[in-house]
Amino acid sequence: MGTIEGQILAVSGGLMHKMYKVQTTTGTYAVKSLNPEIMSRPEAMKNYAEAERLEKILEDNGIPVVAALSFDGKKMVSVDGRYYYIFPWQEGKITDFNEILTEQSYKAGEILGKIHSIDAQNISQEEPALSEVDFTALLESAKEKDSVIAPLLEANMPLLENAQDKLNKARKNLPAMRAISNDDMDPKNIMWHEGNAYVIDLECLSYSNPVSSCLDLALQWAGTVNGKFSKDYLEAFFKGYLNAYDNGFRSYDKLFGIAYTWIEWLEYNIRRALGVVSNDAEEIRLGEAETENTINRIKYLASIENDICMVLKSLPA
Repeated sequence: MGTIEGQILAVSGGLMHKMYKVQTTTGTYAVKSLNPEIMSRPEAMKNYAEAERLEKILEDNGIPVVAALSFDGKKMVSVDGRYYYIFPWQEGKITDFNEILTEQSYKAGEILGKIHSIDAQNISQEEPALSEVDFTALLESAKEKDSVIAPLLEANMPLLENAQDKLNKARKNLPAMRAISNDDMDPKNIMWHEGNAYVIDLECLSYSNPVSSCLDLALQWAGTVNGKFSKDYLEAFFKGYLNAYDNGFRSYDKLFGIAYTWIEWLEYNIRRALGVVSNDAEEIRLGEAETENTINRIKYLASIENDICMVLKSLPA
């Protein structure tokens, strides 16, 4: 790929992996260094292989994605026990959660709808994967380690347990469907250049429930992540989505509990904050910060449930 020119620059934005901008004699590239803890999980390689397969399907169907480069038929590069993806450098800007535009929310919904429309299927009813976070045990562990997150967990135990109950109830009531989906396609994972959208970070591509995916991402694009819910953004996302793919489902308001999928991200970050994931000081600090951020998101979602459900009930038949 040529000889490196100048400095390798760290690129901000990722909470799981690390990204770098590298200039060489052949061009400019983005190099993603995959999180060693994630890569040590037994299912990691299988999940990444499936994401790579689906990435190719999205490319073939004209979805605007920034796909990883291939080397000898392989996308993932292994060097000294670490794993990397290399991408062509994509010019553009990621939308700040505080500056989402209505048209961007529409476009994001439209892209998700196009992805879901590629291979949507009705399937046999299956037992859903339920969230089983033991917040009591995590709180005890936080107290034992005198962690800064202990008081935060203790003050919000009823909220977190109620959110998990609502999440599991919603999952049990989802229609039996599956589709190719990019469940991580929130505002930080779409770049915009000259009005065009480019989807990045495709490692989470998999088959999932399109109803669950649509509702979860619609709420993120509607401003719930940073406490600035916009009815207009939520309506725009669904308008774009239903314009690209409409399976007839309209009972999204009955599944509001899907909004609390943040519970599982919270569990990961609590474990991170307690040094269970890694004893790296930066990882622990990130875990502490994200634990607080995620609890605040869950509190905010609980406070605006009625406002969100009013929009969901009014979706056009």
